Amino acid sequence: MQKISNRARGTMAATAAVVGGLLLSACNPKNELLEPQQPGVISPSSVNSATAADAVAVGALGRWKLAMNGGGNNTEAVWNWEALFTDELRSGDTFSQRNDADQRNTQSNDTVLLPIYNAAQQARGRARDAINLLLQYDPTSKSKIGEMYLAMGYIEDELSEAFCNGLSFGETVNGVPNYTPQMDNQAAAKVAIARFDTALTYLSGTDAASVAVKNAVLIARGKAQVDVGDFAGAAATVASVPTSYQYNFDYSQTTSDNEWWIMGTNVKRYTVGDSVDKAGQILNAIPFAELNDPRVSVTNTGAPGEDNVTTFIQVNNWGRDDPIPPLSGIDARLIEGEAKLHAGDYAGMTAILNALRSTSQTIGAFKVTTMPALAVPADKASAIQLFFREKALWQFERGWRMGDLRRLVRQYGFSQDKVYPSGNFSRNGTPTGTYGTEVAFPIPDVGVGSETSNPNFKGCLDKNA
Repeated sequence: MQKISNRARGTMAATAAVVGGLLLSACNPKNELLEPQQPGVISPSSVNSATAADAVAVGALGRWKLAMNGGGNNTEAVWNWEALFTDELRSGDTFSQRNDADQRNTQSNDTVLLPIYNAAQQARGRARDAINLLLQYDPTSKSKIGEMYLAMGYIEDELSEAFCNGLSFGETVNGVPNYTPQMDNQAAAKVAIARFDTALTYLSGTDAASVAVKNAVLIARGKAQVDVGDFAGAAATVASVPTSYQYNFDYSQTTSDNEWWIMGTNVKRYTVGDSVDKAGQILNAIPFAELNDPRVSVTNTGAPGEDNVTTFIQVNNWGRDDPIPPLSGIDARLIEGEAKLHAGDYAGMTAILNALRSTSQTIGAFKVTTMPALAVPADKASAIQLFFREKALWQFERGWRMGDLRRLVRQYGFSQDKVYPSGNFSRNGTPTGTYGTEVAFPIPDVGVGSETSNPNFKGCLDKNA
């Protein structure tokens, strides 16, 4: 089971060691103690050793984790916003931006969406910085280099699932921004696949670290292959990954807490998604709050959410510092299951689903009990419904749901109002209109750090799935 939070803790320690050494060597007690200091800044000239390169890599892993599942202090990231936008969660908050995301009505000038987007793009850049430094100062650390390519590719694919067509994946070279043209999401997923292919060239070793990272890369590559419609290829990619495998984002009170705990249990801004609210039925939504499914453990606390109106239903899957896997062997089996679905082999698909259900699985630290077997669906429509419902429950709050809803429109031919939460919408306990029609986030175009600094950027190329 691959973990990254220990390395995230190491980032701070290693960075502090480098900075501390620089400060102590330069410090003159008589003349310098009262002079302005920048103890958190490491100059480029200081990152010139294998140890320093490793510290940058550790930091990049930490930035990846935070860009996906929050930076603490009530700060959302990509997964969190996706969960509000889909049927996984509902807003129990007074902030208009969270309610807009819940209603599928997020704007390009959204002041919460901008830092979410920037954090993900910056995490890409940190991984690229680490790759360059590792290649220069620690080229034999092949598993670390492979892991940095994994981080880059995962972020690029996740952005392609969450944002409208029109992403740009520029890089800064020697301090100068290297802007790239915009691309559609299919092209972005192919960029991610190329990253994963590069990662695999560094992961031929049989040591534990190389094997663990390789398994994560294979799952991430399979995920991106599914995004471009290569179902059989994706199944072949993940075939060797054990079902028990997990690549975990880890958390601790000394680094950062699990954002699901912060936004849910701690401050009650998010409540569990359901198929009904005060405005009536929420069309297409899985009733996560009421299913009593062992893969989504919830408690109806009876208390209000942060808005003091919405009933707060707590997710019990993750405690404050419980790990959560963006990539697991369960995901590998689901990729294989979808290949069976796409090929019309509904019995084969169901056999894969039942194999998962018949064994107690672990997701992070959360234990899932066994479940009864499912019947083989009789036709394509019921097979699609069964598969994506099972997939949503296995991958709850792990960054997969939004990409799946978009694919149901793009690859399976459904209209958005037959896939996404639709119908009457309730804001802070009061019916206030209907759900929007958006299928993805707009790329932020207002504010410091928005894509408007890129001369190639012209807004969303389109807002299709």
